[in-house]
Amino acid sequence: MLDANWPDSWRGAFRIELRAEAIGLAWRGWPVLPGVNPAPLAGGDDLTWRRPVPASDAWREQLGTHAHEVATWFSDRTHSLLVATGTVLDAIEVDDELGKRACRLLRAIGHPAPIIALPNGRWLFLTTVADRIPAELAERAAIQWHGKDSYIPLPPSPFQHGVVHWRVKPEVCGWQLPDAAEVHDVLVRALAGERAGQLVQTSAA
Repeated sequence: MLDANWPDSWRGAFRIELRAEAIGLAWRGWPVLPGVNPAPLAGGDDLTWRRPVPASDAWREQLGTHAHEVATWFSDRTHSLLVATGTVLDAIEVDDELGKRACRLLRAIGHPAPIIALPNGRWLFLTTVADRIPAELAERAAIQWHGKDSYIPLPPSPFQHGVVHWRVKPEVCGWQLPDAAEVHDVLVRALAGERAGQLVQTSAA
């Protein structure tokens, strides 16, 4: 998962950081998983923006593994760090422009949410588990709901062109995930603001 040109000391430090993060999240009950690069697709796919996938095809059976065993997953090699969604938490994935709008709205109402930024410009808003998302979000191809049977990468997992990082750390929220409906509502409002801005620009042109 790491750049082959990195010095061994950097690799070792990164492996330690990933392992510590995985153990800490497992102790908090988050269903963490080790991830690996996906297998290449036919046609010479270079995996540039394809995301890590669970190291085991039977990853669902690993959910709820004790932190002591989680530690062994990250002891001998550098995996990426994943968390399964749909049991403890969900995530809503958006582009960075919509993410910035929603982030400002959440700050304005005093209800921050943990937010992850991916190196490809995508943002992930973490929430409690939901059974659906509003139609305004579901109908947008650029918005993806990670719920049951899905997973997302967590910091500090490496991509080919960068590292996953927190825009808003869970500590800011006291490790209390925001209510899914509240975050969904903020994203709908942010989306409405985005559309209004586009209409103004169109009419001005």
